[in-house]
Amino acid sequence: MTDPSTSSNASVPAAPAWNTLYESRKTTAKQALKALRRGDRVFIGSGCGEPQHLVDALESAMEWLADLEILHILSLGKSRYTDAGFHEKCRLKSFFVAGATREAVAEGRADYTPVNLVDIPALFRSGSLPITVALIQVSAPDSHGYCSYGVSVDIVKAAAESAGRVIAQVNPAMPRTLGDSFIHVRDLDAIVEWEEPLLEMQQPVLNPIAKAIGGHVARLVEDGSTIRVGVGSLPIAALYALEDKRDLGVHTDMLTDAYVHLVQEGVITNARKTLHPGKIVTSFCLGTKKVFDFVHNNPMVAFFPSEYTNDYLVISQNDKMVTINSALEVDLTGQVCGDSLGYMIYSGVGGAVDFFRGARNSRGGKTIVVLPSTTLEGDRSRIVPTLAEGAGVVTTRSGVQYVVTEYGIAQLHGKSLRERALALISIAHPDFREDLFYQAKKIGLLGPERSLSESIFGVYPLKVEEIREVKGVTVFFRPSKPTDERLIQEHFYNMDKDDVISRFMHEKLLFSRQDVVDMYQVDYIKNMTVVAVVGEVGFERIVAVGAYFFEPARNTAEVAFSVLKDWQGKGLSSIIIKKLADNAREKGISGLTAYTNPQNQRMVSLFKALPYKVKTSVEEDMLFLICRFDDPL
Repeated sequence: MTDPSTSSNASVPAAPAWNTLYESRKTTAKQALKALRRGDRVFIGSGCGEPQHLVDALESAMEWLADLEILHILSLGKSRYTDAGFHEKCRLKSFFVAGATREAVAEGRADYTPVNLVDIPALFRSGSLPITVALIQVSAPDSHGYCSYGVSVDIVKAAAESAGRVIAQVNPAMPRTLGDSFIHVRDLDAIVEWEEPLLEMQQPVLNPIAKAIGGHVARLVEDGSTIRVGVGSLPIAALYALEDKRDLGVHTDMLTDAYVHLVQEGVITNARKTLHPGKIVTSFCLGTKKVFDFVHNNPMVAFFPSEYTNDYLVISQNDKMVTINSALEVDLTGQVCGDSLGYMIYSGVGGAVDFFRGARNSRGGKTIVVLPSTTLEGDRSRIVPTLAEGAGVVTTRSGVQYVVTEYGIAQLHGKSLRERALALISIAHPDFREDLFYQAKKIGLLGPERSLSESIFGVYPLKVEEIREVKGVTVFFRPSKPTDERLIQEHFYNMDKDDVISRFMHEKLLFSRQDVVDMYQVDYIKNMTVVAVVGEVGFERIVAVGAYFFEPARNTAEVAFSVLKDWQGKGLSSIIIKKLADNAREKGISGLTAYTNPQNQRMVSLFKALPYKVKTSVEEDMLFLICRFDDPL
């Protein structure tokens, strides 16, 4: 019997219909762009997916064109169409501003359209912003004739599906990404085959300030959270700070190299996601070949257009959704400027508001704003009494939950304007806190009875913080903050009567705000308070307080403790006194002292648990204890 595969009469399978169509629509960029007419509106693909070869050809074609309107969201290329010499030929309308277009927008040679990323596709699809020609970049077609939008699905898919004509640069270097990320050859009006490396955005260098901010953010992100970060070095630093987390998921508009790092470290598994479990959901990549290679044919990653990834109703279906965005300024009421320096547009709205809304509607979700405490030069505070004239409010004061600088975390949700002002001043740079304090009083955020104390200049000692499991409950030990005054008041009012007498040496029924302020205005050096808290950051309950107060005559510090009845006998004071002793020793204080009732054996036991010799004496019916740090056991 003859093998039909070797027979000269064997039939050759016909090429698929799409292949013939593909070949018929192949052309050069120069030829394809002859379809452009004066006055057309031209869309250019986004970010790392920008079709560079087509853009170069477009700039060459400007010689015989005029009055084009060019749309895009983000350009990483060195395009010339924003140059002054092209002002009669074309004008850019950008939905986001970056380094390649910032100068042109500032000088009036290009336009910026402030709009939420989720809303842009509807402008195209509805015809409100009709597109004549879309210049896009896609992968080579698969065996079924489908090309992938690759690293930029975002608003490109909507633009291509709405445009009168689609000119595609088919680039073998474009990854084939999966999800709702394909266009068929039949929907490409002109095909230009051209291979070139994709544009890349290098990852920012993470300075110590960025790393410190990342460390604070990591405290707010729970295992099993679904995360999304915005553009910039600070959100990226926050991602790298999550290396100790477990089973994180990703639902984001922008995928960067940092996410890939967390996948490789086993941190991102998507195992606990409540929407698309097991999948990273994204819309575009902004990074290097590292992330391009990662997404190629990777079933772990699902690309969707922006109208899906940025829909807050979709985002909110992810439990514990955490979004992290950078800011340029935050005023003392919590208003966030994220897109401009005064009147000068610096970036854009992007997906910030979309994800803030989504996270706020997510069960257990969190919204986090990150910014350095000062400008790069250090001559101006980024936390300000009022936003600069012309500054845009990207996020209103009611939409912010956490603000983080290198000096700590301010939890604003549910807080009064006074409480917000105090919280934000406490995480501002110490050099600017005095002025912020007086400005807050001037504009009525703080009352006239408020007086400035040394505590406002204290630098929060992050290393004192510690999380421990105590009898099955998570307890957070940390230095007290200026914003703790109400929590400490509540702690004292919740104490047992006998414990109040033991702490204050007499019966005490009133714990005024001023009493608390006077007792616990700490500078973290001469005076120090450590609290043990339970509950979520910003809504904690203080269950134990320990403090030392400097005695200059002896160069020692007197300590005092209070623990709620239900929490006594669980070792909280032992943990706190060790932290107080370590801090005092590091600050040059010689030792600790205490005055207590002779029957108070708990205080005696606390001192004897320290690695120093303890001396006791009785002074006027009071037991005096002292241990010196230069006299170890």
